[in-house]
Amino acid sequence: MEIGLLFKIGAVGILVTILNQVLKHSGRDEHAFLISLAGLVLVFGWILPYIADLFREAKALFDL
Repeated sequence: MEIGLLFKIGAVGILVTILNQVLKHSGRDEHAFLISLAGLVLVFGWILPYIADLFREAKALFDL
């Protein structure tokens, strides 16, 4: 896994947290939820290939 990916995930987390707090204090809770959901989907999209590799390696390791 690249170290740059960890920094990107951290940056998205910080940005989502800041936007979430600003939107909640302005009374836009539904927008804050959507921002959180979008951040989750974005990060999941980034780590999905690594999860697929993990399962491929486990399958090859146990020869299933």
